[in-house]
Amino acid sequence: MLAIGLVYDLLGTHPRGPGDPCDVDAEYEPEATVAALAAAIERLGHRPVRIGSAHALLAAAGKGELPRPDAALTIAEGYGSRIRESWAPVLLEMLGIPCLGSDALTLATSLDKLWAKQKVAAAGVPVVPGVSVASADEVKSAALPGEFPLFVKPRWEGTAKGIGPGSRVETRGELGGAVSRVVETYRQPALIEVFVAGPEYTVTVVGHGPPRALAVLQRAIETTTRIGLHALERHAEPDRPWEFELPGSLDRGLETRLQTLALRAFDALECRDFARADFRLTQGDEPLFLEINPLPTFAPDGSFGILAELEGRAHEALLADVIDEALRRLGLTA
Repeated sequence: MLAIGLVYDLLGTHPRGPGDPCDVDAEYEPEATVAALAAAIERLGHRPVRIGSAHALLAAAGKGELPRPDAALTIAEGYGSRIRESWAPVLLEMLGIPCLGSDALTLATSLDKLWAKQKVAAAGVPVVPGVSVASADEVKSAALPGEFPLFVKPRWEGTAKGIGPGSRVETRGELGGAVSRVVETYRQPALIEVFVAGPEYTVTVVGHGPPRALAVLQRAIETTTRIGLHALERHAEPDRPWEFELPGSLDRGLETRLQTLALRAFDALECRDFARADFRLTQGDEPLFLEINPLPTFAPDGSFGILAELEGRAHEALLADVIDEALRRLGLTA
């Protein structure tokens, strides 16, 4: 039996400060996610060890109170900087504790959406064109990535943080306002991208030697703005829910193409064990890479939960397979 540490940030635990946006802890996980991972570890006959956040890991190690697991799985997001997802893997490496999932360099590079796209594009994956600007003043002289409409979002956030109905812009004036909002609220550069209005798909990649892409899932799109519904749900009014549609037709050829591109992006960024890549289709049905997340949610209502349902098995069973394969990569199980 192995002791497997779990490092995580729970919703509601972020120390909010003045001026923090409403979605400051959107990347954090509900208790149900941690419970599902613990159940998956127990399903393998191992013992889950709840450590908590990267700060809790640091404090326990500093006091000599860390229970010293045989390995650890981190889904801790941290906060503030673009290397925040790397805090836990770096601490675990310093402590000599093997870590499931991608290493610190991959997590930091992937979180920076501009750097990730540059790396993935160099590997031959078509990406959504974009430029980074540090202020609204830069917009006046910046070479925009394409014609309006354009899309504005924070350069290094996940879980659609900083994205709302105003993220799609139609004019230079709207563009400057959206950039100012991102820079001032999220304290980082804004990424200006071509707005691709076609269907959106997400591809989960797991395993190693070689990794494999699971079934492709289509994401719902809000009918008016054409922004992904998952990004707008927190902006809904109780008496006016968003209307949405699933405009894409996923045939076997398209699914294979998306899976191939996701695997290429996974390899380009040297991801390990699990990740999720997102794509949008052009008017000509060509997939363009949006981003990759090597810390995908393992929540029961997330992609892994949906994939498990499609496969006709328990959510914890799929997670157990992913964890077991990661442990085998580390040489900890046969």
